[in-house]
Amino acid sequence: MEDTESLKLLEEKIQLTDRSAQELFYANRDNVLHNIEKETGLYIAGRDSQLTLRGDKRSIREGKRIIENIISLSQDKKPITRKDVQFIINKVKSNIDFNIEDLQEKTISLYPNGKVIAPKSIGQAAYFEAINQNDVVFAIGPAGTGKTYIAMAFALQYLISENISRIILTRPVVEAGESLGYLPGDLEQKVTPYLRPLYDAIYDMISYETFRRYVEKGAIEVAPLAYMRGRTLHDSFIILDEAQNTTKGQMLMFLTRLGYNSKTIVTGDITQIDLPKTKGSGLIVASKLLKRINRISFTYLGPEDVVRHPLVEEIIKAFEKSEEKQK
Repeated sequence: MEDTESLKLLEEKIQLTDRSAQELFYANRDNVLHNIEKETGLYIAGRDSQLTLRGDKRSIREGKRIIENIISLSQDKKPITRKDVQFIINKVKSNIDFNIEDLQEKTISLYPNGKVIAPKSIGQAAYFEAINQNDVVFAIGPAGTGKTYIAMAFALQYLISENISRIILTRPVVEAGESLGYLPGDLEQKVTPYLRPLYDAIYDMISYETFRRYVEKGAIEVAPLAYMRGRTLHDSFIILDEAQNTTKGQMLMFLTRLGYNSKTIVTGDITQIDLPKTKGSGLIVASKLLKRINRISFTYLGPEDVVRHPLVEEIIKAFEKSEEKQK
């Protein structure tokens, strides 16, 4: 009897009271509505300020929740992309009670009354969630999307909260024909120019003096990727930056360093590979081989997630269009 009830065709109406919401759902030949229909099995008719949903009980619940979340997101006054809509659909299909506002409200707090970091886009909100729920997280996207900054914020939060005992920062050293051994200074001085983006993020969150104390105690360690070989990293938060410049062998070496009570974040931009053309990027290989493994997550950020100057998003889009034309 219950199965028969759940399969019975029902109808529900949703009022779109906000003009911008109407424009969103009816734009581009109702693409958003057609996508919801395809994913839920609903039939959706839209007219003026009213949507009519027809389908079984489960489909209507899913469709209504998806539409409510999209409307909620549209109130941020930022353009909603196809990726945003698909993200909401996927989340609702796995959890009918999913609320985008709950996801956006998650923040990182450094010290009592210290800096608070919050996601500034739906892509960043998904990145926050991935880090909270997985042991290994890949963040792939262009410059300015917060990949490194958010990774560093989580690492500092874990360290300050004593969830781990140390942070390890690393990246491949890719420089035309130059070896670290020929550069002046000690290891930290040699590597510092390559890790400047990580340092910039750290200094925005904690003072230089606090950072130096952590380094002196061994709680923050900075090293080139080659120095990871042969180690097992327990009780650590490990960040590999600029991972698009790792080879397949380097990526395998790095990922197999993971020890107990440790978390790894790998960041990179696959449009900015500096390796010789004869060498494939380990980040691209990993994104193909590891995407179905439990507790490994991939977050893809795009121009809509850029939190730098508004022109940065436009610059990225212009270059992407050029690449597509060349292909």
